[in-house]
Amino acid sequence: MTPFVSRLSRLWAIMRKPRAAVGSGHRKQAASQEGRQKHAKNNSQAKPSACDGMIPECPGAPAGLARQPEEVVLQASVSSYHLFRDVAEVTAFRGSLLSWYDQAKRDLPWRRRVGGQKMRWTWTGGHMLEVNQLWAGLGYYSRGRRLQEGARKVVEELGGHMPRTAETLQQLLPGVGRYTAGAIASIAFGQATGVVDGNVARVLCRVRAIGADPSSTLVSQQLWGLAQQLVDPARPGDFNQAAMELGATVCTPQRPLCSQCPVESLCRARQRVEQEQLLASRRLLGSPDVEECAPNTGQCHLCLPPSEPWDQTLGVVNFPRKASRKPPREERSATCVLEQPGALGAQILLVQRPNSGLLAGLWEFPSVTWEPSEQLQRKALLQELQRWAGPLPATRLRHLGEVVHTFSHIKLTYQVYSLALEGQTPVTTVPPGARWLTQEEFHTAAVSTAMKKVFRVYQGQQPGTCTGSKRSQVSSPCSRKKPRMGQQVLDNFFRSHISTDAHSLNSAAQ
Repeated sequence: MTPFVSRLSRLWAIMRKPRAAVGSGHRKQAASQEGRQKHAKNNSQAKPSACDGMIPECPGAPAGLARQPEEVVLQASVSSYHLFRDVAEVTAFRGSLLSWYDQAKRDLPWRRRVGGQKMRWTWTGGHMLEVNQLWAGLGYYSRGRRLQEGARKVVEELGGHMPRTAETLQQLLPGVGRYTAGAIASIAFGQATGVVDGNVARVLCRVRAIGADPSSTLVSQQLWGLAQQLVDPARPGDFNQAAMELGATVCTPQRPLCSQCPVESLCRARQRVEQEQLLASRRLLGSPDVEECAPNTGQCHLCLPPSEPWDQTLGVVNFPRKASRKPPREERSATCVLEQPGALGAQILLVQRPNSGLLAGLWEFPSVTWEPSEQLQRKALLQELQRWAGPLPATRLRHLGEVVHTFSHIKLTYQVYSLALEGQTPVTTVPPGARWLTQEEFHTAAVSTAMKKVFRVYQGQQPGTCTGSKRSQVSSPCSRKKPRMGQQVLDNFFRSHISTDAHSLNSAAQ
Protein backbone atom coordinates (compact mmCIF):
# COMPACT_ATOMS: atom_id res chain seq x y z
CA MET A 1 0.00 0.00 0.00
CA THR A 2 1.40 3.39 -0.97
CA PRO A 3 1.92 6.07 1.70
CA PHE A 4 -0.83 8.19 0.12
CA VAL A 5 -3.40 5.38 0.27
CA SER A 6 -2.22 4.49 3.77
CA ARG A 7 -2.84 8.04 4.99
CA LEU A 8 -6.30 8.11 3.43
CA SER A 9 -7.13 4.74 4.96
CA ARG A 10 -6.11 5.95 8.40
CA LEU A 11 -8.19 9.10 7.98
CA TRP A 12 -11.16 7.02 6.86
CA ALA A 13 -10.77 4.75 9.88
CA ILE A 14 -10.80 7.77 12.18
CA MET A 15 -13.97 9.10 10.60
CA ARG A 16 -16.04 5.89 10.39
CA LYS A 17 -16.86 5.53 14.10
CA PRO A 18 -20.46 4.28 14.29
CA ARG A 19 -23.26 6.43 15.61
CA ALA A 20 -26.76 5.56 16.63
CA ALA A 21 -28.91 4.60 13.68
CA VAL A 22 -31.92 6.77 13.02
CA GLY A 23 -34.97 5.44 11.26
CA SER A 24 -35.86 7.00 7.94
CA GLY A 25 -39.17 8.10 6.58
CA HIS A 26 -41.68 10.77 7.45
CA ARG A 27 -42.19 11.09 11.23
CA LYS A 28 -45.37 12.24 12.84
CA GLN A 29 -45.40 15.82 14.00
CA ALA A 30 -45.92 14.90 17.65
CA ALA A 31 -42.90 12.60 17.67
CA SER A 32 -40.83 15.22 15.92
CA GLN A 33 -41.88 17.84 18.45
CA GLU A 34 -41.00 15.53 21.34
CA GLY A 35 -37.59 14.84 19.81
CA ARG A 36 -36.84 18.52 19.39
CA GLN A 37 -37.90 19.30 22.95
CA LYS A 38 -35.73 16.48 24.30
CA HIS A 39 -32.84 17.64 22.12
CA ALA A 40 -33.17 21.21 23.36
CA LYS A 41 -33.35 20.04 26.97
CA ASN A 42 -30.22 17.95 26.62
CA ASN A 43 -28.41 20.83 25.01
CA SER A 44 -29.38 23.26 27.73
CA GLN A 45 -27.89 20.85 30.29
CA ALA A 46 -24.84 19.98 28.25
CA LYS A 47 -21.41 20.81 29.57
CA PRO A 48 -18.12 21.12 27.75
CA SER A 49 -16.52 17.73 27.32
CA ALA A 50 -13.30 16.40 25.91
CA CYS A 51 -12.46 13.77 23.36
CA ASP A 52 -10.41 11.39 25.53
CA GLY A 53 -9.13 14.41 27.37
CA MET A 54 -7.59 15.94 24.27
CA ILE A 55 -10.09 18.00 22.28
CA PRO A 56 -12.53 20.26 24.19
CA GLU A 57 -15.99 20.27 22.69
CA CYS A 58 -18.74 22.83 22.87
CA PRO A 59 -22.29 22.42 24.17
CA GLY A 60 -24.88 21.10 21.79
CA ALA A 61 -27.15 22.57 19.14
CA PRO A 62 -27.68 25.15 18.06
CA ALA A 63 -23.91 25.04 18.48
CA GLY A 64 -20.64 26.20 17.11
CA LEU A 65 -21.07 28.18 13.96
CA ALA A 66 -24.81 28.71 14.21
CA ARG A 67 -24.82 30.56 17.53
CA GLN A 68 -23.94 34.00 16.31
CA PRO A 69 -25.65 37.03 17.93
CA GLU A 70 -25.63 39.10 14.75
CA GLU A 71 -27.98 36.56 13.13
CA VAL A 72 -30.49 37.01 15.96
CA VAL A 73 -30.43 40.78 15.49
CA LEU A 74 -30.73 40.38 11.73
CA GLN A 75 -33.80 38.14 11.93
CA ALA A 76 -35.55 40.68 14.15
CA SER A 77 -35.17 43.34 11.43
CA VAL A 78 -36.22 41.16 8.48
CA SER A 79 -39.76 40.89 7.15
CA SER A 80 -41.51 37.71 8.19
CA TYR A 81 -42.23 37.12 4.50
CA HIS A 82 -38.65 35.80 4.16
CA LEU A 83 -38.78 33.63 7.30
CA PHE A 84 -40.35 30.39 8.51
CA ARG A 85 -42.80 31.76 11.04
CA ASP A 86 -44.18 28.72 12.88
CA VAL A 87 -43.25 25.20 13.93
CA ALA A 88 -45.79 23.58 11.61
CA GLU A 89 -44.17 25.11 8.53
CA VAL A 90 -40.68 24.04 9.63
CA THR A 91 -41.90 20.54 10.46
CA ALA A 92 -43.61 20.21 7.07
CA PHE A 93 -40.43 21.34 5.29
CA ARG A 94 -38.27 18.83 7.17
CA GLY A 95 -40.64 15.93 6.68
CA SER A 96 -41.22 16.54 2.98
CA LEU A 97 -37.54 17.03 2.21
CA LEU A 98 -36.35 13.97 4.16
CA SER A 99 -39.05 11.72 2.72
CA TRP A 100 -38.02 12.76 -0.79
CA TYR A 101 -34.33 12.26 0.04
CA ASP A 102 -34.92 8.75 1.36
CA GLN A 103 -36.44 7.81 -1.98
CA ALA A 104 -34.47 9.90 -4.49
CA LYS A 105 -30.94 10.36 -3.13
CA ARG A 106 -28.03 9.52 -5.39
CA ASP A 107 -25.79 6.55 -4.67
CA LEU A 108 -22.56 8.23 -3.55
CA PRO A 109 -19.65 6.36 -1.89
CA TRP A 110 -19.78 8.22 1.43
CA ARG A 111 -23.52 7.52 1.77
CA ARG A 112 -23.25 3.77 1.58
CA ARG A 113 -23.64 1.39 4.48
CA VAL A 114 -21.23 -1.52 4.57
CA GLY A 115 -21.56 -4.23 7.21
CA GLY A 116 -24.19 -2.18 9.04
CA GLN A 117 -22.01 0.92 9.32
CA LYS A 118 -22.08 4.08 7.27
CA MET A 119 -18.85 4.77 5.44
CA ARG A 120 -17.20 7.94 6.72
CA TRP A 121 -16.00 9.66 3.57
CA THR A 122 -17.39 13.01 4.73
CA TRP A 123 -14.24 15.15 4.79
CA THR A 124 -12.38 13.43 1.99
CA GLY A 125 -15.50 12.90 -0.10
CA GLY A 126 -16.17 16.62 -0.17
CA HIS A 127 -12.58 17.29 -1.22
CA MET A 128 -12.21 14.62 -3.94
CA LEU A 129 -9.74 12.41 -2.03
CA GLU A 130 -6.61 13.64 -3.76
CA VAL A 131 -3.57 15.72 -3.01
CA ASN A 132 -1.58 17.88 -5.37
CA GLN A 133 0.16 15.25 -7.45
CA LEU A 134 -2.98 13.22 -8.08
CA TRP A 135 -5.35 16.05 -8.80
CA ALA A 136 -3.05 18.44 -10.60
CA GLY A 137 -5.17 20.06 -13.28
CA LEU A 138 -8.49 19.57 -11.51
CA GLY A 139 -8.38 23.04 -9.98
CA TYR A 140 -8.47 22.20 -6.26
CA TYR A 141 -4.80 22.53 -5.36
CA SER A 142 -5.17 24.32 -2.03
CA ARG A 143 -7.93 21.94 -0.92
CA GLY A 144 -5.71 18.95 -1.55
CA ARG A 145 -2.83 20.47 0.36
CA ARG A 146 -5.01 21.45 3.31
CA LEU A 147 -6.71 18.07 3.35
CA GLN A 148 -3.32 16.46 3.75
CA GLU A 149 -2.30 18.98 6.42
CA GLY A 150 -5.53 18.36 8.32
CA ALA A 151 -5.14 14.58 8.19
CA ARG A 152 -1.60 14.87 9.52
CA LYS A 153 -2.70 17.12 12.35
CA VAL A 154 -5.44 14.70 13.39
CA VAL A 155 -2.99 11.78 13.44
CA GLU A 156 0.14 13.49 14.74
CA GLU A 157 -1.10 16.27 17.05
CA LEU A 158 -4.60 15.23 18.11
CA GLY A 159 -3.83 11.59 18.83
CA GLY A 160 -6.08 10.32 16.08
CA HIS A 161 -9.15 12.06 17.54
CA MET A 162 -11.25 13.96 15.05
CA PRO A 163 -12.88 17.15 16.40
CA ARG A 164 -16.59 16.46 16.64
CA THR A 165 -18.28 19.87 16.60
CA ALA A 166 -18.44 22.53 13.93
CA GLU A 167 -16.71 25.03 16.19
CA THR A 168 -13.74 22.85 17.10
CA LEU A 169 -13.36 21.62 13.53
CA GLN A 170 -12.94 25.20 12.40
CA GLN A 171 -10.61 26.06 15.25
CA LEU A 172 -8.30 23.06 15.05
CA LEU A 173 -8.07 21.94 11.41
CA PRO A 174 -6.36 24.02 8.71
CA GLY A 175 -8.46 24.90 5.72
CA VAL A 176 -11.76 23.90 7.34
CA GLY A 177 -14.26 26.72 6.94
CA ARG A 178 -17.82 27.22 8.07
CA TYR A 179 -19.46 24.99 5.46
CA THR A 180 -16.97 22.12 5.72
CA ALA A 181 -17.08 22.20 9.52
CA GLY A 182 -20.87 22.08 9.54
CA ALA A 183 -20.99 19.28 7.00
CA ILE A 184 -18.53 17.09 8.91
CA ALA A 185 -20.13 17.79 12.29
CA SER A 186 -23.65 17.02 11.08
CA ILE A 187 -22.99 14.11 8.73
CA ALA A 188 -20.22 12.30 10.61
CA PHE A 189 -21.08 13.17 14.22
CA GLY A 190 -24.78 14.05 14.25
CA GLN A 191 -24.50 17.64 15.46
CA ALA A 192 -27.64 19.64 14.68
CA THR A 193 -25.95 22.43 12.78
CA GLY A 194 -27.02 23.79 9.41
CA VAL A 195 -24.85 24.22 6.34
CA VAL A 196 -25.00 26.58 3.38
CA ASP A 197 -23.26 25.87 0.10
CA GLY A 198 -24.21 27.11 -3.35
CA ASN A 199 -26.98 24.55 -3.75
CA VAL A 200 -28.49 25.18 -0.32
CA ALA A 201 -28.30 28.94 -0.80
CA ARG A 202 -30.27 28.66 -4.04
CA VAL A 203 -32.94 26.45 -2.43
CA LEU A 204 -33.38 28.78 0.53
CA CYS A 205 -33.47 31.88 -1.66
CA ARG A 206 -36.27 30.44 -3.75
CA VAL A 207 -38.24 28.92 -0.89
CA ARG A 208 -38.29 32.29 0.89
CA ALA A 209 -38.23 34.56 -2.21
CA ILE A 210 -34.86 36.11 -1.43
CA GLY A 211 -33.80 37.89 -4.59
CA ALA A 212 -30.77 39.81 -3.33
CA ASP A 213 -27.20 38.67 -3.97
CA PRO A 214 -26.59 35.62 -1.70
CA SER A 215 -22.89 36.39 -1.51
CA SER A 216 -23.52 39.67 0.31
CA THR A 217 -22.89 39.66 4.06
CA LEU A 218 -26.47 40.47 5.03
CA VAL A 219 -28.05 37.80 2.81
CA SER A 220 -25.42 35.22 3.74
CA GLN A 221 -26.15 35.69 7.43
CA GLN A 222 -29.85 35.34 6.76
CA LEU A 223 -29.33 32.10 4.85
CA TRP A 224 -27.21 30.60 7.64
CA GLY A 225 -29.93 31.55 10.10
CA LEU A 226 -32.57 29.82 7.97
CA ALA A 227 -30.39 26.72 7.59
CA GLN A 228 -29.98 26.48 11.36
CA GLN A 229 -33.69 26.96 11.92
CA LEU A 230 -34.60 24.20 9.47
CA VAL A 231 -32.00 21.51 10.20
CA ASP A 232 -33.64 18.40 11.64
CA PRO A 233 -32.22 17.64 15.12
CA ALA A 234 -32.88 13.92 14.75
CA ARG A 235 -31.30 13.58 11.30
CA PRO A 236 -29.06 16.61 10.80
CA GLY A 237 -26.61 14.93 8.43
CA ASP A 238 -29.34 13.52 6.22
CA PHE A 239 -31.19 16.83 6.23
CA ASN A 240 -28.15 18.81 5.13
CA GLN A 241 -27.38 16.30 2.39
CA ALA A 242 -31.02 16.40 1.32
CA ALA A 243 -30.94 20.19 0.98
CA MET A 244 -27.74 19.98 -1.08
CA GLU A 245 -29.22 17.15 -3.15
CA LEU A 246 -32.35 19.15 -3.87
CA GLY A 247 -30.31 22.07 -5.17
CA ALA A 248 -28.04 19.84 -7.24
CA THR A 249 -30.72 17.73 -8.93
CA VAL A 250 -34.08 19.57 -8.80
CA CYS A 251 -33.72 23.23 -7.81
CA THR A 252 -30.99 23.79 -10.37
CA PRO A 253 -29.65 27.21 -11.42
CA GLN A 254 -31.24 27.52 -14.88
CA ARG A 255 -33.82 24.75 -15.44
CA PRO A 256 -35.40 23.85 -12.10
CA LEU A 257 -37.79 20.89 -12.04
CA CYS A 258 -40.48 22.49 -9.90
CA SER A 259 -43.01 19.72 -10.52
CA GLN A 260 -40.61 17.25 -8.87
CA CYS A 261 -39.81 19.43 -5.87
CA PRO A 262 -40.94 18.00 -2.51
CA VAL A 263 -41.30 21.47 -0.96
CA GLU A 264 -43.03 23.19 -3.89
CA SER A 265 -46.09 23.99 -1.76
CA LEU A 266 -43.85 25.94 0.65
CA CYS A 267 -41.91 27.78 -2.06
CA ARG A 268 -42.54 31.51 -2.21
CA ALA A 269 -40.77 31.77 -5.56
CA ARG A 270 -43.26 29.31 -7.04
CA GLN A 271 -46.12 31.23 -5.44
CA ARG A 272 -44.80 34.43 -7.00
CA VAL A 273 -44.78 32.78 -10.44
CA GLU A 274 -48.40 31.68 -10.03
CA GLN A 275 -49.37 35.15 -8.81
CA GLU A 276 -47.77 36.85 -11.81
CA GLN A 277 -49.46 34.42 -14.17
CA LEU A 278 -52.81 35.13 -12.55
CA LEU A 279 -52.35 38.87 -12.78
CA ALA A 280 -51.31 38.64 -16.40
CA SER A 281 -54.25 36.45 -17.40
CA ARG A 282 -56.94 38.48 -15.60
CA ARG A 283 -55.36 41.92 -16.02
CA LEU A 284 -55.95 42.54 -12.35
CA LEU A 285 -54.71 45.73 -10.72
CA GLY A 286 -56.00 45.06 -7.23
CA SER A 287 -54.46 43.25 -4.29
CA PRO A 288 -52.63 40.05 -5.15
CA ASP A 289 -53.82 36.67 -3.96
CA VAL A 290 -50.38 35.76 -2.66
CA GLU A 291 -48.55 37.58 0.11
CA GLU A 292 -45.74 39.92 -0.85
CA CYS A 293 -42.97 41.65 1.06
CA ALA A 294 -43.08 45.46 1.25
CA PRO A 295 -44.46 45.80 -2.32
CA ASN A 296 -43.14 48.68 -4.39
CA THR A 297 -41.30 50.30 -1.51
CA GLY A 298 -37.81 49.12 -2.39
CA GLN A 299 -36.92 49.05 1.32
CA CYS A 300 -36.34 45.31 1.79
CA HIS A 301 -32.72 44.25 1.41
CA LEU A 302 -33.70 40.63 0.73
CA CYS A 303 -36.12 41.21 -2.14
CA LEU A 304 -35.21 41.56 -5.78
CA PRO A 305 -33.14 44.73 -6.21
CA PRO A 306 -35.06 47.69 -7.72
CA SER A 307 -32.55 47.80 -10.56
CA GLU A 308 -33.49 44.23 -11.53
CA PRO A 309 -37.29 43.88 -11.27
CA TRP A 310 -39.26 40.72 -11.83
CA ASP A 311 -38.61 39.08 -15.21
CA GLN A 312 -41.63 37.10 -16.37
CA THR A 313 -39.50 34.91 -18.63
CA LEU A 314 -37.29 33.68 -15.78
CA GLY A 315 -39.93 32.32 -13.41
CA VAL A 316 -38.42 31.00 -10.17
CA VAL A 317 -34.97 31.62 -11.62
CA ASN A 318 -35.57 35.27 -10.66
CA PHE A 319 -34.38 34.09 -7.24
CA PRO A 320 -31.64 34.74 -6.42
CA ARG A 321 -30.04 37.46 -8.53
CA LYS A 322 -26.27 37.28 -8.32
CA ALA A 323 -24.03 40.27 -8.68
CA SER A 324 -22.43 40.56 -12.09
CA ARG A 325 -19.15 38.71 -12.16
CA LYS A 326 -16.01 40.73 -12.68
CA PRO A 327 -13.98 39.69 -15.72
CA PRO A 328 -10.69 38.01 -14.81
CA ARG A 329 -7.77 40.36 -14.62
CA GLU A 330 -5.17 39.85 -17.31
CA GLU A 331 -1.56 39.03 -16.52
CA ARG A 332 1.43 38.10 -18.68
CA SER A 333 4.42 35.92 -17.93
CA ALA A 334 7.40 34.35 -19.65
CA THR A 335 8.38 30.76 -18.96
CA CYS A 336 11.17 28.52 -20.24
CA VAL A 337 11.55 24.77 -20.65
CA LEU A 338 15.22 24.14 -19.81
CA GLU A 339 16.41 20.80 -21.19
CA GLN A 340 19.58 18.78 -20.74
CA PRO A 341 20.57 15.22 -21.73
CA GLY A 342 20.32 12.52 -19.05
CA ALA A 343 21.01 8.83 -18.61
CA LEU A 344 17.31 7.99 -19.09
CA GLY A 345 16.69 10.55 -21.82
CA ALA A 346 16.20 14.30 -21.85
CA GLN A 347 15.60 16.01 -18.51
CA ILE A 348 13.67 19.22 -17.89
CA LEU A 349 13.96 21.62 -14.97
CA LEU A 350 11.01 22.32 -12.67
CA VAL A 351 10.89 24.73 -9.74
CA GLN A 352 8.34 24.87 -6.92
CA ARG A 353 5.96 27.76 -6.42
CA PRO A 354 5.60 29.44 -3.00
CA ASN A 355 3.40 27.78 -0.39
CA SER A 356 0.78 30.52 -0.63
CA GLY A 357 -1.03 32.31 -3.42
CA LEU A 358 -1.99 31.07 -6.87
CA LEU A 359 -1.11 27.40 -7.51
CA ALA A 360 0.65 27.24 -4.14
CA GLY A 361 3.16 24.43 -3.78
CA LEU A 362 2.87 23.19 -7.36
CA TRP A 363 5.82 22.74 -9.73
CA GLU A 364 6.37 24.80 -12.86
CA PHE A 365 8.95 25.76 -15.46
CA PRO A 366 11.09 28.74 -14.38
CA SER A 367 8.98 31.85 -15.01
CA VAL A 368 9.17 35.63 -14.72
CA THR A 369 6.70 38.47 -15.14
CA TRP A 370 6.39 39.96 -18.60
CA GLU A 371 8.78 42.75 -19.59
CA PRO A 372 7.86 45.51 -22.07
CA SER A 373 10.61 44.68 -24.58
CA GLU A 374 11.93 41.43 -26.03
CA GLN A 375 15.47 42.25 -24.95
CA LEU A 376 14.48 42.89 -21.33
CA GLN A 377 12.30 39.80 -21.37
CA ARG A 378 15.13 37.52 -22.48
CA LYS A 379 17.50 39.06 -19.95
CA ALA A 380 15.08 38.58 -17.03
CA LEU A 381 14.27 35.01 -18.05
CA LEU A 382 17.93 34.08 -18.47
CA GLN A 383 18.73 35.48 -15.02
CA GLU A 384 15.95 33.37 -13.52
CA LEU A 385 17.25 30.24 -15.25
CA GLN A 386 20.79 30.91 -14.08
CA ARG A 387 19.56 31.30 -10.52
CA TRP A 388 18.57 27.62 -10.61
CA ALA A 389 21.03 26.04 -13.02
CA GLY A 390 24.15 28.23 -13.09
CA PRO A 391 25.74 29.92 -16.17
CA LEU A 392 23.81 29.33 -19.40
CA PRO A 393 24.31 30.30 -23.07
CA ALA A 394 21.98 33.19 -23.85
CA THR A 395 22.15 32.58 -27.60
CA ARG A 396 20.24 29.28 -27.29
CA LEU A 397 17.10 30.82 -25.78
CA ARG A 398 14.32 30.24 -28.33
CA HIS A 399 10.80 31.66 -28.40
CA LEU A 400 8.24 28.94 -29.22
CA GLY A 401 4.85 30.60 -28.95
CA GLU A 402 2.26 31.51 -26.33
CA VAL A 403 -0.24 29.79 -24.06
CA VAL A 404 -3.36 31.43 -22.65
CA HIS A 405 -4.95 29.89 -19.56
CA THR A 406 -7.90 31.29 -17.61
CA PHE A 407 -8.15 30.64 -13.90
CA SER A 408 -11.25 31.63 -11.93
CA HIS A 409 -10.06 35.23 -11.52
CA ILE A 410 -6.94 35.57 -13.70
CA LYS A 411 -6.38 35.31 -17.44
CA LEU A 412 -2.70 34.46 -17.71
CA THR A 413 -0.76 34.58 -20.98
CA TYR A 414 2.58 32.72 -21.06
CA GLN A 415 5.25 33.49 -23.61
CA VAL A 416 6.93 30.10 -24.01
CA TYR A 417 10.69 29.73 -24.50
CA SER A 418 13.07 26.77 -24.57
CA LEU A 419 16.77 26.36 -23.97
CA ALA A 420 18.65 23.12 -24.70
CA LEU A 421 21.95 22.37 -22.96
CA GLU A 422 23.81 20.39 -25.58
CA GLY A 423 27.53 19.69 -25.74
CA GLN A 424 28.26 20.75 -22.18
CA THR A 425 28.50 19.11 -18.78
CA PRO A 426 25.02 18.32 -17.40
CA VAL A 427 23.88 20.20 -14.30
CA THR A 428 23.83 17.63 -11.50
CA THR A 429 23.05 19.78 -8.46
CA VAL A 430 20.30 22.37 -8.06
CA PRO A 431 19.20 24.53 -5.11
CA PRO A 432 16.29 23.43 -2.87
CA GLY A 433 12.99 23.96 -4.62
CA ALA A 434 14.21 22.74 -8.02
CA ARG A 435 14.57 19.33 -9.63
CA TRP A 436 15.32 17.67 -12.95
CA LEU A 437 12.66 15.31 -14.32
CA THR A 438 12.37 13.07 -17.33
CA GLN A 439 9.46 13.73 -19.67
CA GLU A 440 7.72 10.64 -18.30
CA GLU A 441 8.11 11.90 -14.73
CA PHE A 442 6.71 15.28 -15.75
CA HIS A 443 3.34 13.72 -16.62
CA THR A 444 2.91 12.40 -13.05
CA ALA A 445 4.31 15.46 -11.25
CA ALA A 446 2.22 18.00 -9.35
CA VAL A 447 1.99 20.58 -12.14
CA SER A 448 -0.90 22.76 -13.22
CA THR A 449 -2.91 22.46 -16.40
CA ALA A 450 -1.27 25.66 -17.63
CA MET A 451 2.20 24.06 -17.36
CA LYS A 452 0.96 21.00 -19.23
CA LYS A 453 -0.13 23.30 -22.04
CA VAL A 454 3.31 24.93 -22.01
CA PHE A 455 4.92 21.51 -22.23
CA ARG A 456 2.81 20.56 -25.24
CA VAL A 457 3.94 23.69 -27.07
CA TYR A 458 7.52 22.76 -26.21
CA GLN A 459 7.01 19.23 -27.50
CA GLY A 460 5.75 20.61 -30.79
CA GLN A 461 8.95 22.69 -31.12
CA GLN A 462 7.16 25.25 -33.24
CA PRO A 463 5.34 28.54 -32.60
CA GLY A 464 1.69 28.21 -31.81
CA THR A 465 -1.10 29.40 -29.57
CA CYS A 466 -2.99 27.14 -27.23
CA THR A 467 -6.02 28.57 -25.44
CA GLY A 468 -8.38 27.13 -22.93
CA SER A 469 -9.82 27.34 -19.43
CA LYS A 470 -9.74 25.06 -16.45
CA ARG A 471 -13.53 25.20 -16.47
CA SER A 472 -14.09 23.94 -19.99
CA GLN A 473 -12.78 21.53 -22.57
CA VAL A 474 -11.96 22.85 -26.00
CA SER A 475 -11.48 21.07 -29.31
CA SER A 476 -7.88 21.91 -29.97
CA PRO A 477 -4.50 20.19 -29.97
CA CYS A 478 -4.40 21.00 -26.25
CA SER A 479 -7.34 18.73 -25.40
CA ARG A 480 -6.60 15.40 -23.76
CA LYS A 481 -8.99 12.60 -24.59
CA LYS A 482 -8.12 10.18 -21.80
CA PRO A 483 -8.86 10.96 -18.11
CA ARG A 484 -6.13 12.69 -16.15
CA MET A 485 -3.87 10.55 -14.00
CA GLY A 486 -5.40 11.98 -10.83
CA GLN A 487 -8.93 11.11 -11.95
CA GLN A 488 -7.87 7.56 -12.83
CA VAL A 489 -6.27 7.06 -9.43
CA LEU A 490 -9.33 8.53 -7.70
CA ASP A 491 -11.68 6.16 -9.53
CA ASN A 492 -9.48 3.15 -8.79
CA PHE A 493 -9.14 4.19 -5.15
CA PHE A 494 -12.91 4.31 -4.62
CA ARG A 495 -13.52 1.01 -6.41
CA SER A 496 -10.84 -0.91 -4.54
CA HIS A 497 -11.51 0.55 -1.09
CA ILE A 498 -15.27 0.13 -1.20
CA SER A 499 -14.84 -3.61 -1.78
CA THR A 500 -11.95 -3.87 0.71
CA ASP A 501 -13.82 -1.98 3.42
CA ALA A 502 -16.92 -4.09 2.86
CA HIS A 503 -14.90 -7.24 3.45
CA SER A 504 -13.16 -5.89 6.57
CA LEU A 505 -16.36 -4.55 8.12
CA ASN A 506 -18.24 -7.78 7.47
CA SER A 507 -15.41 -9.74 9.03
CA ALA A 508 -15.44 -7.49 12.08
CA ALA A 509 -19.21 -7.85 12.38
CA GLN A 510 -18.85 -11.64 12.48
